[in-house]
Amino acid sequence: MVGTGGPVATFSVWDYVVFAVTILGAAGVGLFQAIRGRKETSSDEFLLGGRQMTAVPVAMSLTASFMSGITVIGTPAEAFRYGTAFWLFGFAYAIMSVVTAEIFVPLFYRLGITSAYEYLEMRFSRPVRLIGTSMYIAQTALYTGLVIYAPALALNQITGLDLWGVLVATGAVCIVYCTLGGLKAVIWTDVIQMVIMLSGFVAVIARGAVLQGGLTKIWEDAGEGGRLKAFDFDPDPLKRHTFWTIVVGGSVMWISIYSINQSQVQRYISCKSLGHAKMSLYVNMVGLWVTVSLAMFSGLTMYSIYKNCDPLTNGDISTSDQLLPYLVMDILAAYPGIPGLFVAAAYSGTLSTVSSSINALVAVTVEDFILPVCKNLTEKQVTWMNMGLSVFFGAVCIGMAGVASVMGSILQAALSIFGMISGPLLGLYLLGILFRTSNSVGGLLGMIAGLVLTLWVGIGGQIYPPTDEKTNPLPVSTAGCNSTASHNYTTAAPWTSSVTLTSQHDIRPALADSWYSLSYLYFSLLGTVTTVVCGLLVSMITGGCKQEKLDSKLFVRKSDLICFSYFNKTKVFDFKEHATTEIPIRANESPFKDFDVKKKDVEKATKL
Repeated sequence: MVGTGGPVATFSVWDYVVFAVTILGAAGVGLFQAIRGRKETSSDEFLLGGRQMTAVPVAMSLTASFMSGITVIGTPAEAFRYGTAFWLFGFAYAIMSVVTAEIFVPLFYRLGITSAYEYLEMRFSRPVRLIGTSMYIAQTALYTGLVIYAPALALNQITGLDLWGVLVATGAVCIVYCTLGGLKAVIWTDVIQMVIMLSGFVAVIARGAVLQGGLTKIWEDAGEGGRLKAFDFDPDPLKRHTFWTIVVGGSVMWISIYSINQSQVQRYISCKSLGHAKMSLYVNMVGLWVTVSLAMFSGLTMYSIYKNCDPLTNGDISTSDQLLPYLVMDILAAYPGIPGLFVAAAYSGTLSTVSSSINALVAVTVEDFILPVCKNLTEKQVTWMNMGLSVFFGAVCIGMAGVASVMGSILQAALSIFGMISGPLLGLYLLGILFRTSNSVGGLLGMIAGLVLTLWVGIGGQIYPPTDEKTNPLPVSTAGCNSTASHNYTTAAPWTSSVTLTSQHDIRPALADSWYSLSYLYFSLLGTVTTVVCGLLVSMITGGCKQEKLDSKLFVRKSDLICFSYFNKTKVFDFKEHATTEIPIRANESPFKDFDVKKKDVEKATKL
């Protein structure tokens, strides 16, 4: 009987067929689109799709890149155990979209860069650029390993799919279409995979509503179980999820992910105009809202079904990340092929993230390390190098899956990685674009200070997980289970980390319940503020940039912002001069394209 615990069915033949066809079909569509649209084999075409992408597919790719298999599996488990506080990330997504679209997109777009870290050399120095790139490569490799390993492990233990066979197959599929198709293949494959991910959530919610007697019943059960209390205004920074940690800390974390992360920057600078680039982020914001809403409601559906028999406490599964796969096999096994669709949804998220990471890693390696040293390479040699590096980084990401196996609960671990490394990097960029007095010495030492602090608190929190008092898990029950199996987890707080490096009997150090218990959502804010403050102080001590002439296009301008653009839209200025001096013009392209203005508008303004 559904919702009463015990073993569940495994994959049928039709599930395997649907899974394989869906994954290979999505990859095939991406590869076809890339090959059909490729006019020439060039590095710009491979890494940036020829800078001719439009807003909607780029937006869906942006959403799919970080709404990965971790989201498909981890977010419903979050709602099941902690309630709907995660829904407040909708505010963070909105803040992130505005800041990225109105501050960072115009900056990167007018510089015409391929690697986001080119800016660091323009503004500071080459050593700062190389350190920033190295931090990104380390972060992305570890995160991608987590993305590959965690969903594979959860689905392996529920469906019976071979763990390492699936890991290698995942990497192989990504390597093939990344190597042959480049960014265009990645983006169009992400579009299909995004649709598959959302379809998986809809299937779970629809079947759950039928079993429970409607969506209203699911909502009522969630309310009775305390799952709908999302707004907690406690300012305590040690509490895992409150309104302030999610909206303030979460906003900074997502800004660090979208504004300076190469995987994201590479997508919106591939757009054919600045207008399309900005619009892609606002459409992406809506995509994030829809995805997180479906994921959270899937978690509430899961709670309604298992409110009287928690599968983890009952011993039916070994980690919270297996909750949704267990639910799928419990309620959808009677419909051959549907569980296969859900597993395809989880792996679609994994493929989209892995392919995005591989493509971005290739871009920064070529642009930041190879081309500045090997300046005489032909276009053909660079193309072959891009393809070879795609294979190399695909293999590295598969290898990092083993390291990711000790990172604990996948959703929190994934976001913690970004907070620890992207926070100091965001602080470095803010030093560059906002403060003319900051110099390379201040930027470098400030970033190091921020990184040391975030790694200290992040690694400490991984070794000594916060107690239930700070994480606030909600109560669960096994009163309705048919049978009670032995508990197969060993940690005192299995919802916080599925693998810990200490046992509950170890003596916790003095910092464990204070410094190490800092909410993981504040890691990025801590790194950003530390980098900016230390960077400014060191820059002041070392003389600032008084002797340097800095190009104005390296800084944020009033004209970049919506409000100033709106009030100044009737102002007459020299379009031609602005376009030719500030925007790199590509061959056979109008110099006014990046401003989304038509020729007749330019001529009219010139006559005025």
